[in-house]
Amino acid sequence: MASVACAAEGAAHESAFTTIMRVVNFIIFVGIIYKFAGKKIAEAFGGRRKQIETQLSDLEARKKDAEKKLADVERSIAGINAEREKILADCVAQGEALKASIIEGANKAAERIKEQARLTAANERKAAMKTVRAEIADMVAEAAKQALAGKLSAEDHDKLINDSLTKVVLN
Repeated sequence: MASVACAAEGAAHESAFTTIMRVVNFIIFVGIIYKFAGKKIAEAFGGRRKQIETQLSDLEARKKDAEKKLADVERSIAGINAEREKILADCVAQGEALKASIIEGANKAAERIKEQARLTAANERKAAMKTVRAEIADMVAEAAKQALAGKLSAEDHDKLINDSLTKVVLN
């Protein structure tokens, strides 16, 4: 039993020794790696950290830039809406002005047509009056001729013609 205990104790001792040797071996290995590649590893991790920081700051700057552009676009949209409203108001005002000018032109044209109709009616009335007067004069002359023809003799008729011709020549 004692030999078994010794063997067990030696195995435990050997196992602890192996473990300690492994730890020492690992420490030496890490020390060698640190000695030869420590700076490069630190630079790689540090460089990666700097790269991440740079990317974060770059992304932050891009975010701010995008926010500026968004604000510009929103202002532009607001400006476009205001400009659209102004254009619509201008179009409505121009339409109203055009409507007023068309109505004014139509009213002036109507007045000209009324005046022209009045002048035409006055001219036609004058022409009708001349025609009626001429017809009345012809009828009076015919009636006077018939009345005188029965009362006047041929000598009186010649004398009347000569007197009329004398008055026409003198006037």
